[in-house]
Amino acid sequence: MTEHRVADLTGSRFEHVDLARAEFIHADLTGARFRETALKGVVMRGVELVDTEIDGDVRNLVINGVDVAPLIEAELDRRMPERVTLRPSDAAGFREAWDVVERLWDGTVQRARGLPPEQLNASVDGEWSFLETLRHLVFATDAWVRRAILGDPAPWHPLGLPWDGMPDTPGVPRDRTARPLLDDVLALRRDRMRTVREFVDGLTDESLDAWTEPVPGDAWPPSRSFAVRRCLQVVLNEEWQHRLYAERDLDVLVQQDNPGE
Repeated sequence: MTEHRVADLTGSRFEHVDLARAEFIHADLTGARFRETALKGVVMRGVELVDTEIDGDVRNLVINGVDVAPLIEAELDRRMPERVTLRPSDAAGFREAWDVVERLWDGTVQRARGLPPEQLNASVDGEWSFLETLRHLVFATDAWVRRAILGDPAPWHPLGLPWDGMPDTPGVPRDRTARPLLDDVLALRRDRMRTVREFVDGLTDESLDAWTEPVPGDAWPPSRSFAVRRCLQVVLNEEWQHRLYAERDLDVLVQQDNPGE
């Protein structure tokens, strides 16, 4: 084990670094930021967890002897009853879930239309801009519906945006410099959302329980079989979480645009 003792690494950046099974003893992580970081099996003893924000997949999180994950889920369901709809069990439930996705995104897009165009390409706290978020959802639909379920080996649009940690893959676009107009991105989004709508409208419980055929090519998702149910659930989760992120950042952008309010 490599040891770093009495070292000042303040302000360091660790990217694509494997710190599995590392030990932090008398370490100061004040103000540290973790993005797309795996914390599975982490054990913390005698820590000060104050003024800390955690967003992500929280399961089996035990704090002071209490598994708080079910408490968090119950509270989120109470605050946002639509969350329950986004965990469907049958074909009719997936249609209802997509109704919710369409309705909620309509409201979010209307909020975004009230901002100056340059704000829609602005990053808040290092996160994706509003338009980058929509472009990522185009990629998610292309990957999990058009490629994995419908079998198109190369469904990508040039404005599609993979997640930042995805390795560069030949044929899969990743243009972080693009600054498209809102209406152009929305037209693309409507096309992809219509693809999902048409699929779930024709969904049966039997087809929901089916498995996809492996799609050739080195892309995402990998060339193997997936449960149709899982593919659709991934898309629902992406739509739900990224809309929440978008709303969070729109709150900041609206305040910046109207500082006196």
